[in-house]
Amino acid sequence: MKNDLSSKTILSVFDYIQRNGERYEQGYLYQGITAFTDFDGYTIYLQGSGVVMRFGFHNTYHLDYEQEKQKTNFIQKIESIKHQIDHTP
Repeated sequence: MKNDLSSKTILSVFDYIQRNGERYEQGYLYQGITAFTDFDGYTIYLQGSGVVMRFGFHNTYHLDYEQEKQKTNFIQKIESIKHQIDHTP
């Protein structure tokens, strides 16, 4: 699988959602993306648009989805949040 998102982007978006998102039982929700970790905190997850991203060891990630459009929408949301991060004073 071609990596469409950099590790830096994934980690900065995860952190931003954790700091600015609304707290829910599963994690933090921001603009349709939920950020949470597994029980030990070694694996982080971003979920939204029918996609679950698992990011872990060696700065690699895996996307679970059923349709390519879901992946496209998910990546667009991640990139939109990253754009907000980069342009916040």
